[in-house]
Amino acid sequence: MTTSHTTQTPAQRVPEWTLELSIAGAPVEGRGEPVSVLDPATEEELAQVPQADADQIEHAIASARRAFDEGPWGEMSGTDRSILMTRFADRLEDRLEELAEAIVYEVGTPITQSRIGQVQLPIAVLRNYAQLARKDRTEHLGTNFEMGASESLVTYQPIGVVGVITGYNYPLVLALRSLGAALAAGCTVVIAPSPKAPLSTLMAARAAEEAGFPPGVVNVVLGGAEAGRAISTHRAVDKVAFTGSRTVGQTVMEQAAGTIKGLTLELGGKTPTLVLPGVDLGPIMRRLHTKYLLNAGQACAAPARILVPGDQYDSVAELSRETYAKIRVGDPWDPKTIVGPLISPEHRDRVERQVAAALEQGAAIIAGGGRPDLERGWYMNPVLVGNVDNRAPIAQEELFGPVGVLIPYDGLDDGVSKANDVDYGLAADVFSPDIASGVAVARRLRAGTVTINGGGAFRPDAPFGGFKASGIGREYGEWGVREFLEPQHVQWALS
Repeated sequence: MTTSHTTQTPAQRVPEWTLELSIAGAPVEGRGEPVSVLDPATEEELAQVPQADADQIEHAIASARRAFDEGPWGEMSGTDRSILMTRFADRLEDRLEELAEAIVYEVGTPITQSRIGQVQLPIAVLRNYAQLARKDRTEHLGTNFEMGASESLVTYQPIGVVGVITGYNYPLVLALRSLGAALAAGCTVVIAPSPKAPLSTLMAARAAEEAGFPPGVVNVVLGGAEAGRAISTHRAVDKVAFTGSRTVGQTVMEQAAGTIKGLTLELGGKTPTLVLPGVDLGPIMRRLHTKYLLNAGQACAAPARILVPGDQYDSVAELSRETYAKIRVGDPWDPKTIVGPLISPEHRDRVERQVAAALEQGAAIIAGGGRPDLERGWYMNPVLVGNVDNRAPIAQEELFGPVGVLIPYDGLDDGVSKANDVDYGLAADVFSPDIASGVAVARRLRAGTVTINGGGAFRPDAPFGGFKASGIGREYGEWGVREFLEPQHVQWALS
């Protein structure tokens, strides 16, 4: 591995952050306890952000309820909603560089990754949802002659007020993918971003205010677990979209059960990379490893469980060592950096403990490991671990760090079985000597998204979500919009 020691700060100084919440279409200073937002690359405090108190969270939910039940939003056509959503996307586009830099500061995502994956991607998602807002989904069922003639149609009605609770790792992606789908459906929204990385979401709130949504349609409150609990239990909230850990997702389910509200849950994964026999290994190594190291491995679909034919295990290990030697770790402002810092010292310690536990149980380091020689920042070098059983904790649990595991398999059936032998099913990667074989294997994998030979560009019109413990529901495209719609059967007699 190479280490970037430079500190390539952006052209301007650290910005003066926007710290206000957004309630009923206006900026509001929080009245709750302030939360300290830290730069994981320098360990310095970026801002003290006042959180919402209980009354302000109640006000935000009430504003969303009122905007849905009584305001002009409910009377707007899909075309009019689309215009406002496109204007919102334009305002975000105007702030693209500021937003990308904000995420470098608060998350530690390297700047090149931040521009593309953290900002351009969610703006593209929002624009796609703006187009879907125009769609008439009415279905005419035709005439039925049983017991007298009647005719029916099915309309799709917005579910109501939506609470969106996001994680820290991709703050704008997680906020805008649910917000955009809910707005396209005609819902109103209350967003509660992670207190670890709220700054870019608060910036996006200013863009939403400028776009001109009716008061109460888009609300952003900061309040950690208390805000999440209020949203999940409130009778005025009709659905909750949550992205985060499996443990917290289970808590959200329990809280929402009291009011029988709908849920969309994205609870992470332990994504396999299944390398099929006959693949030319050299050309795929960099793509295979860098994909799970992006954002320091803090990604729900990071394909860090690498399954290879047993007779190629040693070759993959050697090529992996060569690849790891070229991966740049360090300064997130360096455009060539691949692996930046983790979000907090506590999280880094947790990931390192999980690696240490695996080593104590007989695992061995194939490549990487340790920490880079940097004075500040919550960095750890990426590490590839071998001599691991597929059922070992390091191969089963989502680590959310720059850690890969290399596991051999004996025959394709064994490879598919090991790929599926995990509680999660969010995604899977397959490297295949030909597309037909890759597609055939994909059909056998219990995963919501399967990428073959690296796939292609992100598709905002394709569904994303998981099987098994990876969650409930789907994000993006038409599938995302329908998460926030209720089908209504309308029937009338024909005389």
